[in-house]
Amino acid sequence: MTTPQKDNIVQPAPETAIMVGVQVGSASGQFLSLEDSLTELELLADTAGIEVLATLTQNLDSINPRTFIGSGKVEELKLLAEELGVGVVLFDEDLSPRHQRELEELLGDNLKVIDRSALILDIFSQHARTSEGMLQVELAQLEYRLPRLTRAWTHLARQAGGGGGRTGSTGGVGLRGPGETQLEVDRREIKTRIARLREELEKVREHRLRHREHRRKTNVSVVALVGYTNAGKSTLLNTLTNTDIYVADQLFATLDPTTRQLELPSGQTVVLTDTVGFIQKLPTQLTAAFRATLEEIAEADLLVHIVDISHQNAAQQKKTVLETLMEIGAGEIPIITAYNKVDLLTQEELERVRANLESQALLISAKNGSGLGALLDTIGRELFAAYAEMDVLLPYDQGQLVSVFHEKGHVQKLEHTDKGIHISGYIPKELQTQFAPYLRKAHKAK
Repeated sequence: MTTPQKDNIVQPAPETAIMVGVQVGSASGQFLSLEDSLTELELLADTAGIEVLATLTQNLDSINPRTFIGSGKVEELKLLAEELGVGVVLFDEDLSPRHQRELEELLGDNLKVIDRSALILDIFSQHARTSEGMLQVELAQLEYRLPRLTRAWTHLARQAGGGGGRTGSTGGVGLRGPGETQLEVDRREIKTRIARLREELEKVREHRLRHREHRRKTNVSVVALVGYTNAGKSTLLNTLTNTDIYVADQLFATLDPTTRQLELPSGQTVVLTDTVGFIQKLPTQLTAAFRATLEEIAEADLLVHIVDISHQNAAQQKKTVLETLMEIGAGEIPIITAYNKVDLLTQEELERVRANLESQALLISAKNGSGLGALLDTIGRELFAAYAEMDVLLPYDQGQLVSVFHEKGHVQKLEHTDKGIHISGYIPKELQTQFAPYLRKAHKAK
């Protein structure tokens, strides 16, 4: 059955699903309530092309070691799935290979059992555009599938043909992925493929490392945009750098990191990078596979944390991002918090936010440009707080000082004159005395 779309393009009808959420014990300590977590899961499902028709929930003292949920709930789920004619059962938690195997046996071959991690991996598979992104997604998917090998191949056998991680649409949600792998490959061959992917990604990591070392030598500061998925990072990058990175009101609309040059109001040029969005319960396979990408964050000079202030769970999302930054070794990097999407707030809500705003935080709208001037000023101030602005004329016999300026400072302008080398820019404040005899004019540090 197909659903006609505009421009006479015919698209497959979306898969349909029942969501299953479980509250185990007390909800204390959880970032999101069960209801909010399921709302987020439904947004993930929509991004993956799944239409959710119903939701089942259960409160448990402990997880059922065989079927995750109770046996009575399994029977209820089976009857509801038959009644609605759905093809997918979507769990909000991660299922063990045993849970998945037992549930699929009890629910029947007509139902695919997908957990939250498999869904996120599928979305990443759809949205990866670069060869690096595809490699990372394929590695994460294979590592996820390896312990689920027996049932996974039953799924993959339904997949007509191959295709890369980005295509594979014939397989449906949870099945898209590494088309290079044969459908009936055994465990040894998968492990071989995983090893090969890790080697290729290590080369990617080394390539990124060389780029970072080059940036350090040229004294280009790196500012990384971080935030929960759909917080508005790509929109902000587009607005600040006048580019057209793909933007959509979806979770993980953009996956591959994007880097652009940005000129600050003071004239300094920095590198601005947009990174993959974070989310609660981010699959561990993704964190490992995206190591090279996440290192871009850990090596940044400054982080700009974009928070969707219009979201009802903004505080929890902010906490999730900060926790993830600590996990990837970026917790000590200076950070600016920018509360985005203020254009979606009512005047009353905006005043309430202002009254409780942290002293260093900013209110912005990446969409209409509100507050972006203050954000750029703050970025410049944070990056160059330890620097003094200098304008010097260095004699040609002071080549060592020229080298120090290049290595330790930020050169804005360099000109060779009859009297020497004219350099203007920024140097660490502790080096000011070395350049004092050659000042053309005194500047105060910003």
